[in-house]
Amino acid sequence: MTAFSRLSCVMIQPLLTRVVRRIAARHPSLFARLGPHQATDFLIDPIELPFALHLRPDPDALVFRAVPRDAAPEPGALIRGKFMLLLELMDAEEDGDAAFFSRDLEISGDTEAVVRLRNALDDVDGSIADETAAMFGAPGRAILARLRRNYPTQETGAFAP
Repeated sequence: MTAFSRLSCVMIQPLLTRVVRRIAARHPSLFARLGPHQATDFLIDPIELPFALHLRPDPDALVFRAVPRDAAPEPGALIRGKFMLLLELMDAEEDGDAAFFSRDLEISGDTEAVVRLRNALDDVDGSIADETAAMFGAPGRAILARLRRNYPTQETGAFAP
């Protein structure tokens, strides 16, 4: 566990807590769609960030936290890929099947739980990423717009125009 990874987790945690509470309050139907997988520990691993994200979507004991990879809990389901791909999948802007078969996305563990999570996110009206950015006002929206504009594209690895 590197000091940078630990520090990154500590710094981002207050934001993650605020975001997950707001999303849970605004979209309680997400939990119903997950059914028995509310207690599943998902490890979402944006490969180019210094940490992974541990999600347990249990409305009675909601967990969404940044964790150093070597201190992550044993996941029931693992979702691994580039950060922007994961963001686009969350908002149904990217085809998860295509990303999986092109090996840009790695899924392991309880695939039914991952499918349920994907279906629950697909049912959300609007963009969770936009909603999250809006929580932080103009700076949040500007950061998201810049990420979308300047993040390396999946196909070429080059920055988008």
